[in-house]
Amino acid sequence: MAIAVSQLSSTNLHPHFFAYGQFPLYLAHFSMKAVGLTNTPPNSVYTLRFWSATFSCLFILFSYLLFRSKILTLLLTFTPGLIQIAHFGTTESLLLLVFAVNLYLSFLALKKPKPLYFFLISLVTGISLATKISSLIFLAPTFLILPFLKLKNKLYLPLIVSYVLLFAFIFFLIFSPYNLIAHPDFLSTMRYETEVALGKIHVFYTNQFLHTTPYLFQITHIFPYTSGLPIFIFGLIGLCFLRRPTAKLALVLISSLIYFLYFGQVYAKWTRFVSPIFFIFPLLTTILIEKLNKLSQKNFSISLINKFILIISIIPGILFMKLYFLPDIRLTASNWISQNIPPNSIILSEAGNVIDIPVSNHTLRLTNFDFYSLDSNSNLTNSLPQQIFQSDYILIPSRRIFKNQNNPSYPYSQRYYSSLFNGSLGFKEIRKFTLFNDESAEETWSVFDHPNIRIYQKTKQLELKQYEDLLNSPSSS
Repeated sequence: MAIAVSQLSSTNLHPHFFAYGQFPLYLAHFSMKAVGLTNTPPNSVYTLRFWSATFSCLFILFSYLLFRSKILTLLLTFTPGLIQIAHFGTTESLLLLVFAVNLYLSFLALKKPKPLYFFLISLVTGISLATKISSLIFLAPTFLILPFLKLKNKLYLPLIVSYVLLFAFIFFLIFSPYNLIAHPDFLSTMRYETEVALGKIHVFYTNQFLHTTPYLFQITHIFPYTSGLPIFIFGLIGLCFLRRPTAKLALVLISSLIYFLYFGQVYAKWTRFVSPIFFIFPLLTTILIEKLNKLSQKNFSISLINKFILIISIIPGILFMKLYFLPDIRLTASNWISQNIPPNSIILSEAGNVIDIPVSNHTLRLTNFDFYSLDSNSNLTNSLPQQIFQSDYILIPSRRIFKNQNNPSYPYSQRYYSSLFNGSLGFKEIRKFTLFNDESAEETWSVFDHPNIRIYQKTKQLELKQYEDLLNSPSSS
């Protein structure tokens, strides 16, 4: 996105990028022009992050307007997943805000169906479509309230639907015009992205979703981490307290369920796909706390329990914030490598990570080997023993490969990593850089901003034939 923004100019607004719509790109571009920033990738990154943080703050505001709950506002502020997406210069914060705004406007329309509300719903929906096409599902709250609107004539319903869809489409074209102007490129990208998301096209960065169970994967590998374990557990308990939800709460829960039912079954179960409903577990925890608040008026011990629940619920968010007050862990690892690994050492690392570890000591020889294709490319399987034989150190930049290629579909990878980790390859772990023990989460939760980095030193030099035998022998895995 930052590269696409940096390529825009006053005379050329073609993004040459269609994984997302043009709205966030234009917003960043014209923001930089307004404050006099030069159009460079670093400035684009900072501007995209600025808007992401702004949208996240506005989401907190609309959540308060929707529920008028200070407890919920506090819990949302300290929800790890919401803290993380506020720091990423991507589209998730905007989409989260759009969902909250649509819920808020839909509830206002339910109380009093004014044309202004439906116009604003069209506007924010058009903006979301101009950001990501799949956000059409954010119209769910609006369509859910239609049968309950207090209208003089039910024949108005088709007119309202047509009105909302028409203006949403107009705003979509205004804010993302090149989806139409360059529609062959747009359709080609959408076809590719959709087939990757649905698993029709297999790419290396979706390996982790092989043989995963829809819905269960998100419940076990995403929500406990993005909510924080206390909020996740208390949210599940709060779900049991739902008896007769208010119309507002029912609208929020049903809309969120519709969203989850769709995106939960998609093959690619990335964390960002369910980010628009990160607020659900804090909301359910709020329901639990408020129920206990009523009981605590008659029981002092329940009051203490309730305060404990609130305090422990925000601790994961407070701890997670330290991530953004520390240097990037890849820079920390790079500095350590430069200072502690002898000059002219040969380091074997992995290609295909978010970013290669930026080793500043230029006397070190670092090879980024394509482990993703190891089991499908005979040239790589033949050359890996030689790479290991020559290397003095092995660098594991993140969990992306060894966590994903640990099944029978990747026998050669399995043998390599098991031999490395159990020491039979002749290497010993000498340093591990870690901020959180969360490598069991969906990989994008950690690899973008806090990967665990491991460094292994060769302590025993084997013959080339021994490396070949280790990696080719089924018994070694």
